[in-house]
Amino acid sequence: MYRFALLAIAAIGVVPARSLDAQSLPAMSRIAQLPTYESFEGFTTPPPLEAWPQEPRPSNQWCHQLLPDGLVFDSYLAGTKESRFSLHLVKSRGDSTFLDATLGTRIGIWRYGTTDAFRPEGWQLDVEGSGQIRLDLPSDRDVRSVDFRAGIPVSYGVGRHRMKFAFYHLSSHVGDEFLIKNPGFNRLNYSRDVLVLGYSYYMNQKLRIYAEAGWAAYSDVGLPWEFQFGLDYAPCGPTGLRGEPFWAMNAHLREEVNFGGAFTFEAGWAWRGQDANMLRTGLFYYNGESNQFSFFDEHEAQIGYGLWYDF
Repeated sequence: MYRFALLAIAAIGVVPARSLDAQSLPAMSRIAQLPTYESFEGFTTPPPLEAWPQEPRPSNQWCHQLLPDGLVFDSYLAGTKESRFSLHLVKSRGDSTFLDATLGTRIGIWRYGTTDAFRPEGWQLDVEGSGQIRLDLPSDRDVRSVDFRAGIPVSYGVGRHRMKFAFYHLSSHVGDEFLIKNPGFNRLNYSRDVLVLGYSYYMNQKLRIYAEAGWAAYSDVGLPWEFQFGLDYAPCGPTGLRGEPFWAMNAHLREEVNFGGAFTFEAGWAWRGQDANMLRTGLFYYNGESNQFSFFDEHEAQIGYGLWYDF
């Protein structure tokens, strides 16, 4: 039985092999006449991965750039009127529970300077715009008010120093639902066109101090002068998934409320990507005159949770 099995295995292996050998010569000659892969027009062997175009590395050489990554003069992290994407769930003492949302962005249009996204040097032209809306959650999520802002900042930075000259327009509007429910409310046509001069200084890679002055060339309801100053502490490079802590504080003083203004403090966790954009989440505290300028002279004390995305 054992010998019979060996003979069967040999027959299976040998017979087809002899048949293949008999037919392989003409078949192989035909295959050899076919065109090779590289000879098809428009198709070639892909180059090795090392030969693919690489992302240019940041350079200290100044050059012209269109739509550069990063900002020469970063937005104030705790500035409540900055154009960014943010959500605030807040409880205002003596009032209601609000969802304050800023739907906006700030992007670089042109830069003459270095190509680093995180701490670039040189001249840069930006545009910014946002809608800053307040929803009254217990009152059927009515739109209480919304501020619209648009601006053009021009900034210059070298070393630890950053300077900004900007123009922005802001107008404030009260929601229809709020007016219907409050027929005696005195609606104000609050608006202003402001020239801004700002300066910031980096104490180290993560901490900066700043101050700015704004003067309204045109204003309705409000008065011309406003001032801001504060501190920002945040990651200065890519953080990966772990992230890093951040904190920020801002004081915003306005002539129309006898320079009383408001104080804001934020603290939490931040993640920063390769393009320098930053996602933050944490707690915040706000105390002062309302940052919804249809109610510019009403005092608010807020504490809540925030989510911010900075460009």
